Amino acid sequence: MEQVRGVIPAVRQMKDFEKALQTNHQWIILLDTRLGQLKSMVDYAKRNDKKVLVHIDLVQGLKADEYGVEFLVQEVKPDGILSTRGSVIEAVKKHRLLAIQRLFLLDRLSFDSNVKLSGKTKADYIELLPGTMPNIIKEIQTKTDIPIIAGGLITNKSEITAAMEAGAVAVSTSDASLW
Repeated sequence: MEQVRGVIPAVRQMKDFEKALQTNHQWIILLDTRLGQLKSMVDYAKRNDKKVLVHIDLVQGLKADEYGVEFLVQEVKPDGILSTRGSVIEAVKKHRLLAIQRLFLLDRLSFDSNVKLSGKTKADYIELLPGTMPNIIKEIQTKTDIPIIAGGLITNKSEITAAMEAGAVAVSTSDASLW
């Protein structure tokens, strides 16, 4: 399975899609998309030599469940799928696609429950939000032994550097100036 590394442009709006394709980054994440435009976006990105990760929870018109995963795998053909839902991650793994568990940390309780969930789902990567917590990046990576992608609230290059130095293998950001 291909490794996710470096900065990952996270496309939130169509106007940023073309910008993401023009970067030197191998991977892109498609966030807020509509089901009707998703296949053509993935195909276009692949023609531009990009690996595409789809955040299934944010695809309008698609339910984030095992049938939604099946549809994405068979019809859209992304390189990987992100989700906050453990059942979705397990379904992605059954299809042998790159599975990224997105974790939102609010407090120690969410930290503990997310570590437990990650151990159960066996995601290929964890996308940790917010990604501006170097000490937490280290702790999650140590407790789960799953590579970390830092995401959310990344606003400058020093935060990217701090996340990578803390052990994140990649940083996702929708801020096009950081691509």
